[in-house]
Amino acid sequence: AQGGHLTHGMSLNISGKLYKFYSYGVDPNQHRIDFDQVAALAKEHKPKLIIAGASAYPREIPHDRFAQIARDVGAKLMVDMAHYAGLVAAGIHNSPVPYADFVTTTTHKTLRGPRSGLILCKAEYAKAINSAVFPGTQGGPLMHVVAGKAVCFAEALAPSFKEYGRCVVANSQALAQTLLSHGLRLISGGTDNHLVLVDVTGAGIGGKIAEKTLDHCGITVNMNMIPFDTRKPMDPSGIRIGSPALTTRGMGVSEFQQIGHWIATALRSHDNQDALARIRADVQSMAQSFPVPADRCLTGAQHSS
Repeated sequence: AQGGHLTHGMSLNISGKLYKFYSYGVDPNQHRIDFDQVAALAKEHKPKLIIAGASAYPREIPHDRFAQIARDVGAKLMVDMAHYAGLVAAGIHNSPVPYADFVTTTTHKTLRGPRSGLILCKAEYAKAINSAVFPGTQGGPLMHVVAGKAVCFAEALAPSFKEYGRCVVANSQALAQTLLSHGLRLISGGTDNHLVLVDVTGAGIGGKIAEKTLDHCGITVNMNMIPFDTRKPMDPSGIRIGSPALTTRGMGVSEFQQIGHWIATALRSHDNQDALARIRADVQSMAQSFPVPADRCLTGAQHSS
């Protein structure tokens, strides 16, 4: 509920069944990682491994602070940068590589690659990691996915990827400021990265209705728990919104400001079908002006033929 991922020790996940986890959270006022709590838990429990990283945390993570705490208690540090790896590759966020013993990531979020993953580690652990992957947990590789990852990494090395990363954050912040101007409460008060976490209860609804309302308008979000949430996971208090996909389609600050206006209006008009229909028509009009990359390729092929 405070931004972590279920693979970080949730009781129903295999990670929580195999290992004993002690979870840290965010402070109740600023909703930033509570490093005093992290340090206190580390000193009390002397863990073998400390995990940093999140799936619903809208701020940059200071990996150096986690590394210092890990050193103080003799623990290894693993960083899960699945959500923000693209921002690290673009040089927008600090890299965990100099600080962590292990770094894991997916390749299909901000990195914009195929659905897959990546493990980095210090040289001394490479043999153990390789053996754990094969034959430990995987069989034959999917070579088409490997090829897709190669293209993904090549794109991440290009100068244009740095501009993409910059725009992802600029667009996310433009969306955040617009939502704030409409009186919605944002977790941590804003964002440093690709996502915005919104408390929708001020609109008199929960995350379940918010998600369905926006989906009806053609705007994709997901309902999400927020820190210290008093509602149930299947109808939490928040929604999570990301900027990378629309940034890739070419949308900029002005479009994200408009999207923020539509979101705020839709949430407060969730039971007004006429208002939602008008928003849906406007959303469709904007979307048609920014086709997905595959559509652009197909259109170009048709014109050339």
